[in-house]
Amino acid sequence: MARLTEYSSYADAQAYANSAAVWALFDGDKEHLNIAHECITRHADGSGRAAVRIARADGVDEILDFDLLSAGSAQFAHWLDASGIQPGDRIAFMLEPSLPFYVCLFGAMQTGAISVPLFTLFGPDALRLRIDDCKPTLLITNAEKAELVRSIDDVRVVVADDSLLSEISQYPTRYNPRTKASDLAVFQYTSGTTRELPAAVKHTHKAIVTLMYAALYGTGIRPGDEFFCPSSPAWGHGLWHGTLAPLALGVTTGTFAGRFDAVRLMKALQDFRISNMSAAATHYRMMKNTGRADEFTFHLMKLSFTGEPIDPATLEFIDRYFHVPACSMYGTTEIGVVLVNYPGAEDFKVKPGSLGKPIPGMKLQVQRPDGTPTAPGEIGELMLWKSDHWETTKDRAKLDDEGYLYHCGRADDVIISAGWTMSAVEIEHTMLKHDNVIDVGVIGVPDETRGQVAKAFVVSDRAPSDAFVMELQNFTREKLSQHEFPRHIEFVSELPKTPAGKVHRKVLRDREAAKAAAVPN
Repeated sequence: MARLTEYSSYADAQAYANSAAVWALFDGDKEHLNIAHECITRHADGSGRAAVRIARADGVDEILDFDLLSAGSAQFAHWLDASGIQPGDRIAFMLEPSLPFYVCLFGAMQTGAISVPLFTLFGPDALRLRIDDCKPTLLITNAEKAELVRSIDDVRVVVADDSLLSEISQYPTRYNPRTKASDLAVFQYTSGTTRELPAAVKHTHKAIVTLMYAALYGTGIRPGDEFFCPSSPAWGHGLWHGTLAPLALGVTTGTFAGRFDAVRLMKALQDFRISNMSAAATHYRMMKNTGRADEFTFHLMKLSFTGEPIDPATLEFIDRYFHVPACSMYGTTEIGVVLVNYPGAEDFKVKPGSLGKPIPGMKLQVQRPDGTPTAPGEIGELMLWKSDHWETTKDRAKLDDEGYLYHCGRADDVIISAGWTMSAVEIEHTMLKHDNVIDVGVIGVPDETRGQVAKAFVVSDRAPSDAFVMELQNFTREKLSQHEFPRHIEFVSELPKTPAGKVHRKVLRDREAAKAAAVPN
């Protein structure tokens, strides 16, 4: 029987994708499995084939091959053993994509230790919360961040520099992992504020197998692709979908290091001749906003995105410059990817704005508050069938008559004003169609008469004025409805974003609540 990677159609996905076929993609089995072996070691054949291409913000490209990463991660694993690290110990690392990053990531997992990637832009409070939660035996970072990390008590800091690479080079370049599929491999932190402890999602080595449904049908990865994901590997999308998924299939992946720059990304897409990219919706919007896409030649054949729906103006940009449909991929760090658009499947129609359809074998339903399924076009709560019961995704959605699902915002992003239900996402997408709106975030704020009204925070290249406010309000109500528009507009220089690139509406709501509390009665 052919491997799943040899099929690309939607019909074949429904016919052949099952647990046994997915497990057949790996060397390991349900008893013994190791992510580092599956992603790196088994693909190191002495050919020097590229594993990771790094587009650095300073304009320099860095290419790391499977042989180099296999040898380095094995040496690091031996070094951890010699340092007294035990299976189950947490090894945290706060590094940009680089040779030390991948050596640490895969080396720790080989020993049975747990890899804990941390975002390099964390400040002291955010970092302390995560360290207090996971209690790492080691925290590995660069010289620039070392002083910040050392200010936190009870953590041993190792600087990942040339001296560390020199120190581990004395060890053997092969390592024999002895992990079980059920052993913990990665602690992945979701986004959160410093006032709320972010949750660490704990992944076992078996998670690499489950991930293949998203790899095959969410990002459409197949052998021969030149893949790229600009999301930071400190977060779920960049680590699992941008790093582990392609490497597990022996596909060269690409990533971005340093402060993100959309022009630099487009140059990397051109220079690396990228044929398959998965990115956040914000990455596509930022490329559009540069106005410089005409300067580059693209070779894209498959595109996917996550984080939030893409606004119509950005979809038009994608159609114009990339000439392939942008395929939504929906899921969360906790539940994984559950809705996809099957990139590369010629028999699957991609509907703009749709989340697509479930991955093979997955059951979802849009429900009313009483638990009954909604009719096509009716908005309800998106529910996932898991462990013999319906589990909420905390998202609102609707279904069309062809079985496609559409995102209608987070449950807490619905604005109910004078009995009318409004979607923050819908208002944002409409306002982004205005020529002078660069970015926008919408929330509900209290109103004595209506209960709630919509407030928009607008990033614009035009000077604020009462006339501009009225223009935006009229623009929105004319395109949506007479009641669905922002009654309050505030102009800001930038919007708070989650690591996935979504507008962080909770931060906006918290700021508004703090301002309201500060006003004397």
